Amino acid sequence: MSQTVKDGELNEGLEVDVLEVPAEGTLVRYSDAKLEMFKEIILGKIDQAKKTLEINKKESNDTADTSPTFKVLEEGQETLSKEEQGKLMQRQKDFIKVLEFALIRIGNKTFGQCHCPKCNGKLISEARLKCTPGATKCVETKNHN
Repeated sequence: MSQTVKDGELNEGLEVDVLEVPAEGTLVRYSDAKLEMFKEIILGKIDQAKKTLEINKKESNDTADTSPTFKVLEEGQETLSKEEQGKLMQRQKDFIKVLEFALIRIGNKTFGQCHCPKCNGKLISEARLKCTPGATKCVETKNHN
């Protein structure tokens, strides 16, 4: 559920960080403490993704398909299952790469800035980054494209 706050209106219980409008040529960024918090979230997600990938690798390294059998329907299903398993493993590898790139952006102190030219470096919401730490675009830009 999203809420809109009009100028001068304050909703009780709504906790926000007030950011000053940056001067021309300066960039807005998250504080070092928040970047450290995001780094911990990302490292946890990378660890979890690597464990999942390792489990999937162990499950896919069987030798059941090397025996000479002639069960056409069963072989077709096994092949399809292995293809799906391969796709899931590749997706997991891609997810790990996205998270590793996010760690690089944290090191560069550019993490959380929207990469859309229209947004001009505006910060992506903290809630979005907690859910999707690899995000490089704000919700508005993502929904618009």
